[in-house]
Formats: sequence, structure tokens, C-alpha cells
Amino acid sequence: MFNIILFGPPGSGKGTQSEKLIAAYGLKHLSTGDILRSEIAKQTALGLEAKSIMDRGQLVPDAVVVGMIASALDANPQAKGFLFDGFPRTVAQSEALDALLKEKNTEIGIVLALEVSEEELVNRLLNRGLTSGRSDDTNESVIRARIKEYQDKTMVVSDHYNRFGKVVNVKGEGSVDEIFASLCSEIDKRMS
Repeated sequence: MFNIILFGPPGSGKGTQSEKLIAAYGLKHLSTGDILRSEIAKQTALGLEAKSIMDRGQLVPDAVVVGMIASALDANPQAKGFLFDGFPRTVAQSEALDALLKEKNTEIGIVLALEVSEEELVNRLLNRGLTSGRSDDTNESVIRARIKEYQDKTMVVSDHYNRFGKVVNVKGEGSVDEIFASLCSEIDKRMS
């Protein structure tokens, strides 16, 4: 089983590249947002707990999110690997994910970090805002705040996995296919 964390600031192309990587490597996509919504819709014990917490305007605790990820791993025993999207976002979440994967006799194989200049990100998001219907893609100051928030929060996760030599920075500028080829090259080096 080969597990990947894909990082990148808003507008870096994570969504586009995630879809291509999942198709190319037969990975299962694990988006914590999707998992939360699914667990709530199915009214599982964890989903009901998460909904109760969210209804109070609080963040869902790491233990609940990790429990949902454990359920997703258990529900997909034939998966060739998982692509983690939106998780982990803190050192505590990274350590919890590492412990969970160790219990399942697997680990994170690589952390791919898409690097895109701030000006390019702003331009991409403003362009996306013309058609996406997302209000947070139409205001440059909001976009810059989102980029800063990403940098402030995810650098600690990157530092955590850097200690194990698992972080690879990949240039996220160029054509979709060029970026995809770079990502695949890094994955292939570690899979063999």
C-alpha cells in the first residue's frame, strides 16, 4: 500500500492533480471534508458526534477525524493506497495519522508539496473566481489571507514529515501535464 499526502496552497492545482494521480495509481481519495459529510449523511456514531460538535460552531476534534479515517481505511482493504487531501493540518494530526497507519502496517510514502508563486496563485484564483461562483476567489485580499493561512498552518506538517525525508517540493507552474509528470516521477522513485 502506497500512501500520499498532497499539499499546496489554494489555487496550486491540488484538485486537478489529485484526480489524475488517483486515476493513474488506483488510489483511494481521502478528503476529510468528504468523509465528514458522508459520515453525517449516513448518521454513523462518529458522524452524529461530529454534527453535534459542528452545530455548536466548534471544530471537530482530531480523535473524531482520525476515527473516521480509520473507518475509511478499514472499508477499503483492497486499496492500492490512499491520497490524503486536507489532512493532516497540524503536527498532532500528523502524529495521529502516522500512529493509525502504523497500526495498519503501512505509512505515508511521500508528501508532495506543490510550489507556486504567490502572484501566480492570486492570478489563478481571481481567474477561477470569474466562473467558480466562489466569493472567496474574487477578492484579492481574501485570497492573500488564505495563502498566508495555508503557509502558517501547513509548514509545521511539512517540517514533521521532513524529519523523515518524505517531503518533496514540486514546481506547480507549467502545464497540467508537465506538473503531473513531475509528480509521477517523484512517486515512481519511491514506489520501486
